[in-house]
Amino acid sequence: MKKIDAPVDKSGNIPAVVFETVDENAASQRIDNFLLSRLKGVPKSHVYQILSSGQVRVNKKRVEAAYRLQIDDLVRIPPVRVAAKAPASRIRIPENTALLPRVLFEDDSLIALNKPSGLAVHGGSGVSLGAIELLRREFPQFKFLELVHRLDRETSGILLVAKKRAALLGLHAMLRGGAKDGRIEKHYLALVKGGWKNERQHVKARLQKFHTASGERRVTVDQDGQDAHTVFKLVKSLPGASLLDAEIKTGRTHQIRVHLAHVGFPILGDDKYGDFALNRQLQRQGLKRMFLHAHQLVFDHPVSGERIDIRCPLPVELESYLKSLAAP
Repeated sequence: MKKIDAPVDKSGNIPAVVFETVDENAASQRIDNFLLSRLKGVPKSHVYQILSSGQVRVNKKRVEAAYRLQIDDLVRIPPVRVAAKAPASRIRIPENTALLPRVLFEDDSLIALNKPSGLAVHGGSGVSLGAIELLRREFPQFKFLELVHRLDRETSGILLVAKKRAALLGLHAMLRGGAKDGRIEKHYLALVKGGWKNERQHVKARLQKFHTASGERRVTVDQDGQDAHTVFKLVKSLPGASLLDAEIKTGRTHQIRVHLAHVGFPILGDDKYGDFALNRQLQRQGLKRMFLHAHQLVFDHPVSGERIDIRCPLPVELESYLKSLAAP
């Protein structure tokens, strides 16, 4: 979005009219969604009020909330008051979160990041800054940076971010289709309790989200839930454990973790669905996190059509733990 005039005062308010010209990153986006992303901190009800009252104009004309922007549209945004931001001194910035050294792949449309365990993909729910906020801080030259998909906070590995709206929409279409057409493959490495028997095993069990009494989100196997399909391949057998490649054919919340717990092979270190007594023992032995890592992402590039294969090796702490298990 090319800014023609964007006066913002020290409080973050927009005290005067702003005019913006639509570029490819906003083209085809609904005007209401564009305003909601542009006017962070403004109540949603107020955004729709300024739309319905005609204060927002596109090419000097009133538009409905469902209007889809086109390249070179001129959008008029009226003066608005945004919510006050927290003082900078109160923002908790995670330690050792410089992400530039963790970039695995980058082109004009995409960034693939090696996300560390313990870093949420976005802020919220008690987390001040997530991977996407840190990326925007480290790459201020990019006006459009949006998550293509998500990883659990405890999971490390490949996280894909779009630098262009066309790339985001293209990859979202692939993800909605799952892996049925082969255009996208997502592989994880998981170390599980026990001896996995089959070289290759499909797990198809429907998953249902729910919240615990404390409000924490969880997932369970339930016939009334959503379809979920994971393919597991045995990579290595170890004393008391098995290293598996997990390919997800659908992208449900906590899918790999719940499917493995369901078939009796919980992921080592999983604090939600794992063997809690074993996890305490593993911490004393050096495994301080969940052993789940997004290690390979293969997809058709949404702009060029080129087949992209991104690999991400196990982090040092997981590789070291594997070696300790294999040692005589």
